[in-house]
Amino acid sequence: MLSFAASGLALHLYARVETPGELLGFALFVPWLAVLDRATSARASLVSGAWMSAVFALSVFAWFGTAMAGYADAPAWLGIALLLLFAPLLQPQLLVFAWVRHLAGSPQACGFAAVRRALAGACAYVAAEWLLPRLFGDTLGHGLHPSLWLRQGADLAGPPGLTLALLLANEAVLRALRDWRRAARPAATALAIAGTLAGYGALRLADLRARAEPRVLLRAGLVQADLSRYARLRDQLGSYDAAVRILAEHFELSERALARGPLDLIVWPETVYPTTFGAPKSEDGAELDRAIAGFAALHRVPLVFGAYDVEKGAEYNAAFFLAPGGEYDVYRKQALFPLTERVPAWLDSPGLRRLLPWLGTWRSGGGPRVLELALAGGRALRAGTLICYDAVDPGLARASAREGAELLLALSNDSWFDEGSGPRLHLVVSAFRSVETRLPQIRVTNTGISAAIDAEGTLLGALDVHERDALVVDVPAGPGASTLAKRWGDWLGPVSLCVAALLLLARRLEARR
Repeated sequence: MLSFAASGLALHLYARVETPGELLGFALFVPWLAVLDRATSARASLVSGAWMSAVFALSVFAWFGTAMAGYADAPAWLGIALLLLFAPLLQPQLLVFAWVRHLAGSPQACGFAAVRRALAGACAYVAAEWLLPRLFGDTLGHGLHPSLWLRQGADLAGPPGLTLALLLANEAVLRALRDWRRAARPAATALAIAGTLAGYGALRLADLRARAEPRVLLRAGLVQADLSRYARLRDQLGSYDAAVRILAEHFELSERALARGPLDLIVWPETVYPTTFGAPKSEDGAELDRAIAGFAALHRVPLVFGAYDVEKGAEYNAAFFLAPGGEYDVYRKQALFPLTERVPAWLDSPGLRRLLPWLGTWRSGGGPRVLELALAGGRALRAGTLICYDAVDPGLARASAREGAELLLALSNDSWFDEGSGPRLHLVVSAFRSVETRLPQIRVTNTGISAAIDAEGTLLGALDVHERDALVVDVPAGPGASTLAKRWGDWLGPVSLCVAALLLLARRLEARR
């Protein structure tokens, strides 16, 4: 149990995504791997993987258990208990890794057999993350974000490529610690993996900066009003007064940003306007629509904000691009969070909705869209949009980049998990979308963390959790450089699956001989 606790503590510190915690990634699984090597059967390995999935969930995602309990008005202990119960489904790659690693050879294997075992396990881990549906889209590679050089490797195969390197480094560190008399080669291997990642990052950055093309300098105002629990506010004030209060806060902070000089764009967060825009449900709604349009017209500044869109009775979580002249375009959220935003048709029923009244009813949008922003001076900028959970799917950002996006606009409502490491982890996942596509990003949430991110994944400015302010930042926007991740997408997943299968086949043939 001490070994599980040691890996759990390392994971907890690593998940804070703060320097120098990224260095833990190269050894955080070592205590567990030592335990896994003592498993004498595939079943024992699977049990160890299941235990590790629970440790992983508790160490990294305890905030999610308490957040979901709060969302459903349930006790916190129940949320944590459900998190642990479903941990093998949330982190199935750990079970696959443990099982394949056991099948691939003996812990005492040396030479090629040892390399085969380590590579088969690491590839199985990455393949499982690609193949099996997972709620958070998390991977170990995200923890390398604090290092400017180490994170740049994500433009090759996304964060999963960094995960593969970390797992191989963990195997090398374990082998070095197991036999100190023969530690030179595995220790050198671990250092070589870290050095290769850092070396690639340094060279890649130098090349990108040397070949950088002139970019449009976009001066944007990011508004974070620290307003949350809109439903509770509606219950207290009524629907109309709650919407008036929310808009008044955002008008005030937007004017604060405008007082610092002309802006090309103002961005508000996801669902900041908690009703439909452009299709009012009442005269009160029409009045509020006019107030938003009037604000953009008065200040002659484009406004991007989250609201609801409606078509043929179906409602969508949407981002509205409102021009000063009153014209607007809409992006509809593509990736809806399970249960809270959507319910699969096979599961949906009146009885279930009576039992769980907070189940969502939104529809998924029609896929990624690149919308054009009309800026001052006749300039135009093409923006790919991500709403909250969209940022977890790298395919949406990559598709926008391939369609000519020059900027990523990410709107989110992170208030339901505003405690713990959740907001930081969500920010980091979004930041990797910029590294993969080499596109800058503006990310705005209602309670934090709102930030501007450059094409290297560096924060140009940020508003922390529960900070009420408007951030004014200059973002160098333009077409992203070509990357392997953008061109080939999730290529590492299927390749890892094939490599793991071939290595297991080679092991089986060897055993027969």
